[in-house]
Amino acid sequence: MARPIRLVGEPVLHEPARPVAELDAAVLAVVDDLLATMRATSHSVGVAAPQIGVGLRIAVVDVTGHPKARSCHGELVLVNPELVLAEHPAVGREGCMSVPDLTGDVARATHVVVRALDRDGVEQIIEADAFEARALQHELDHLDGTLFLDRVVAADRLFRRKVYR
Repeated sequence: MARPIRLVGEPVLHEPARPVAELDAAVLAVVDDLLATMRATSHSVGVAAPQIGVGLRIAVVDVTGHPKARSCHGELVLVNPELVLAEHPAVGREGCMSVPDLTGDVARATHVVVRALDRDGVEQIIEADAFEARALQHELDHLDGTLFLDRVVAADRLFRRKVYR
């Protein structure tokens, strides 16, 4: 089921998430809730477990149909993900459901390799570019207790969001 998104200032968003020890029924229920939450919001391309109040290293990403996507692996379930390679930084605008009133310019790698387990416990190596790379890094940051606000390139590069619905 879709869950409410936690907002900036809530402790779970600012603490590192714990690794998943076992892919049991409770963890798979979190995965299902993350997918439902992402699908319930038309503009969402990813959600991390801390955003729904769960302090575990789980995230989902799907940039399918996004106009800025170059690579697209479809719907990704990432359990205990780690960034293996990040290269070619570029500044781009980001927003976040946990920070609904602001966007900001953030430097992120435009090419990444991420290693993670999928929902079946099978190790996946995901090589992503452009917008998908940015989305992956954004969600992995959530798992480390970092928000895009912590990475804005300069104070004058933070903006009020005009519309977020």
